[in-house]
Amino acid sequence: MRLNRTSRAVAAAGVLLLAAACGSSDTPSKNPGGSGFEPPKMTAQKSLGATEGKVNLIAWAGYAEDGSNDPEVDWVTPFEKKTGCQVTSKTAATSDEMVSLMKTGEYDAVSASGDAALRLIAAGDAAPVNTDLVPNYADVFPDLKNQQWNTVKGVSYGIPHGRGANLLMYNTEKVTPAPTSWSAVFDKGSAYKGKVTAYDSPIYIADAALYLMKSDPSLGIKNPYALDQKQFDAAVDLLKEQHANIGEYWSDYLKEVSAFKSGDSVIGTTWQVILNTAQAEKVPVKAVLPTEGATGWSDTWMLAAKAKNPNCAYKWLDWIISPEANAQVAEYFGEAPSNAKACEATVDKNHCTTFHAADEPYWKQVHFWTTPIAQCVDGRTDTTCVPYAKWVQAWTEIKG
Repeated sequence: MRLNRTSRAVAAAGVLLLAAACGSSDTPSKNPGGSGFEPPKMTAQKSLGATEGKVNLIAWAGYAEDGSNDPEVDWVTPFEKKTGCQVTSKTAATSDEMVSLMKTGEYDAVSASGDAALRLIAAGDAAPVNTDLVPNYADVFPDLKNQQWNTVKGVSYGIPHGRGANLLMYNTEKVTPAPTSWSAVFDKGSAYKGKVTAYDSPIYIADAALYLMKSDPSLGIKNPYALDQKQFDAAVDLLKEQHANIGEYWSDYLKEVSAFKSGDSVIGTTWQVILNTAQAEKVPVKAVLPTEGATGWSDTWMLAAKAKNPNCAYKWLDWIISPEANAQVAEYFGEAPSNAKACEATVDKNHCTTFHAADEPYWKQVHFWTTPIAQCVDGRTDTTCVPYAKWVQAWTEIKG
């Protein structure tokens, strides 16, 4: 299951300044070509050679299961038997930890979220990926390919793994009428004072920005990850106001389930897997994708620029998005798979429907996590946007 992907530490300032805009638009899924961003010059591997016999991975908890946590959950062992590549995986708790680990040169691949990917590319720690060497890439949903968090100027830097949206969950017995807008946790949060919950990460500032993008058009926000100082201050002020109503900020999904079960929380941001878990435990909750849309995450397996075992790494990239493996990890982790054929391989035949795997209109409402950087990713060239390091500082102030 998805455990913790907060980003609390300040990223290296130099990396953030290097990461110029990869481009964006009002449509969150569109990548207009990455104007202004010139990553270090590297060439993608042209062909596969002999496998090295091992591969070292950095992964979110639940992404590289080998049966040691649950004998029934194992897609690593079949990979090892098929390829001869023995897997060693390091579980990372945050995106910032992944960025730091990749700098060591000890790892071959990483399952990076959008709030880390651009940093890895800008620092030269991630290499371009030759998708022709990943046969299963052909079956990846088209709207996951060539996106602003995994592609720069038409060059792919990874293989899409899975995705999810940050939803609004509420206790159906305590919250009436049923909410349809994020205003329920911002403008109307005082009605549930002390029982509002929010995701514990600087990237949550984007949730406030997304709400303001629709509720206060005068601010001119076009992308919740591209905020000039005035826009950023407005989002921070909104979160400081919300803080008075927050009972708990969460990063561990089990803690949020527990809080809704006990009644300590009655409304707040969530993931589909948390909703499913809570409902399975008979907690009276529902969740919606609000009218303003939502933020979300899309994970990408990226190849280390200093990979010592690149051939085994490529084998892993292809394996983890193969229909059977991608189906297993999507069900275990609680996300929409990236491979369209994985939907036929899930044990729960409703899994892809529940997680909106093939629902492109749904994903067009989701603004996937993207590293906030100084050069505005909404295309503006006449101003400077607030970089991630400042988001981290502001988040500390917001929480008090």
